[in-house]
Amino acid sequence: MRVRLLFFAAVRERMRTAEIVRELAAPTSVEALWHQLQRENPSLGDLRVAIAFALNREYVDSKTMVHDNDEVAFIPPVSGGSA
Repeated sequence: MRVRLLFFAAVRERMRTAEIVRELAAPTSVEALWHQLQRENPSLGDLRVAIAFALNREYVDSKTMVHDNDEVAFIPPVSGGSA
């Protein structure tokens, strides 16, 4: 099964790319996918506390399952702007 992974802000910087396509053997949760990315790139480790997950452009719970041709986004908190 093939999924598209999108990375934003600090996640994108640490992954050194905005997106990748990943082949998975079976459906998995977005959290399990995140843990797999952390194992491959330990610099992501301290970001999990605040990461939001989106599946096909909708925010989802970490236990949500990912299926073939899904798009998963990993979104850290953002701040900015001024008064």
